[in-house]
Amino acid sequence: QVQLVESGGGFVQSGGSLRLSCAASGFTSDFKAIGWFWQAPGKERERVSCISRLDDNTYYDNSVKGRFTISEDNAKNTVYLQMNSLKPEDTGVYYCAAGRGVFELCIIRKVDSWGQGTQVVVSS
Repeated sequence: QVQLVESGGGFVQSGGSLRLSCAASGFTSDFKAIGWFWQAPGKERERVSCISRLDDNTYYDNSVKGRFTISEDNAKNTVYLQMNSLKPEDTGVYYCAAGRGVFELCIIRKVDSWGQGTQVVVSS
């Protein structure tokens, strides 16, 4: 199993930026993709972005394309989500997720391990 610990959430004004971090430990080599999911109050968790650990291919939801950037520091086993031009509708809890397959996690959203989440609040 892999353990995922998120950090970097907080309060920011509309138009501001935050960088989320997801530190992975455990059997990290078994997991080929890391993703970020977002959950607004009362809504289902949705995939925001995903990165393949095999070839660094990235995937984004249309709502964040051009504003969010996912990246990985392999040496630190850490995945980042740089969030720019934040909007109030980006408010929610952001979860890091790991998947054993790139297709499974990044395309069909099959998650094998979740982090505990980090809260992001964007004020208008």
